[in-house]
Amino acid sequence: MPQIITSRGTRRSFLRAGATLLSIPLLETYAESRDLTAIPPKRVVFLGGGFGFTKDTFYPTEAGRFSEIGLTEGLTPLARHQNDFSMVTNLTNMGATNPHGGSLSYLTGANVAGTPGKRFHNSISCDQVLAGHLGTETRFASLTLSANEADGSSNSGHGGGLSLAWDRAGNPIPGIERPLDLYYTLFANARDSKEAINARLKKRQSILDIVRLDANGIKRTLSKSDNLKLDEYFTGVRQVEKGLERQAQWADIPKPQASMDAPPEGISGEQAIQLMYDMMIVALQTDATRVITYRQPVSSVLTGMGITLKAHSLSHYGFSEPRTMASRQRDKKCMSLFARFLDRLKEAIDCDGSRLFDNCIVSYGTNLRSGHELKNIPAILSGGGAKDIQHGSNIVLPEEDTPLANYWLTLMQQAGMEIDTFSHSTGTIPELLSTRT
Repeated sequence: MPQIITSRGTRRSFLRAGATLLSIPLLETYAESRDLTAIPPKRVVFLGGGFGFTKDTFYPTEAGRFSEIGLTEGLTPLARHQNDFSMVTNLTNMGATNPHGGSLSYLTGANVAGTPGKRFHNSISCDQVLAGHLGTETRFASLTLSANEADGSSNSGHGGGLSLAWDRAGNPIPGIERPLDLYYTLFANARDSKEAINARLKKRQSILDIVRLDANGIKRTLSKSDNLKLDEYFTGVRQVEKGLERQAQWADIPKPQASMDAPPEGISGEQAIQLMYDMMIVALQTDATRVITYRQPVSSVLTGMGITLKAHSLSHYGFSEPRTMASRQRDKKCMSLFARFLDRLKEAIDCDGSRLFDNCIVSYGTNLRSGHELKNIPAILSGGGAKDIQHGSNIVLPEEDTPLANYWLTLMQQAGMEIDTFSHSTGTIPELLSTRT
């Protein structure tokens, strides 16, 4: 029998119960021991796909409630959730200038190639800003997930980078790419004893000390520009050190045991997305983290659907009927997976007995609209965590090219942050906040 937290227990005592059963099929077990006096924390999830959707069959053409205007073909898999999501139209990432730049600036809004004197420069992504606010009490300030496409990033629609997340210095944050790696990140395994963790931390710290000593020895001989590069590098080193400090703080608190088997190697496409989604819900429900980004695969999803066209060529569907049909199939598959994720969020029970869905803010979007269009990119918003937002509508903003950063700023404020500006924002989106049934 699994150990169950009592109603008087805390999250930390729950995590100390190493034999606690924590798997998707048994989330109700955790709910039975809920503390009805607890206040559920806010959680924010950013889901990003590469490329956009099919122009004529995915996007609504008018504003209004979905119950009145109907759902487009591409959105039909979300029919059972039509009152629980919104779509925001007329958002443009003002920093994006290159369609092939992919998702590099999707969550940052930076003009990565437009900074004078720098070949490439990014800024902090909104998920990491939120992690500094929501992630101070969790094992992971944020979880950064990605996907390893077998045919390379050129066909994923995401461009370069390692994930959707970028740190305060504008450096890419590596994403967990395989469901197996996420499994061992979240759950206990043979390498997770306190002694083993301390040994790994000591080894990593020693490596950082060596790097620091070597760099200090040569800094006096470097040019001004090289010193600037070295300073940027050490900003990244300091981020690593902070991560090590966090691991050390949590070393005496065991990860929960998993009752499900570890996923096998080689999982990709639709199956990988489903597993990632399921484990994300476990991470949120057990308060391992409160902020997640997931840069989802594209090419492997097409392959799993039996579509032989490359994702990049598919985005240039033009007047090609086979490409258009494949693009429409891809749209419905992506929304079917998203609908299943919302199903599971609604099934999962939070610490106070409410649905996990009721305390989450979930954004789903891509860096492009259709083909290689940079303007009016898709933004689908769900979850009950943004209490001032009522879902169920397609919201057409009055100004074309409303900064995407305004959308991120609105969501950060809804997550409880006292913040007035982000990236190229010009304010929040009152039309989103004032939408009412």
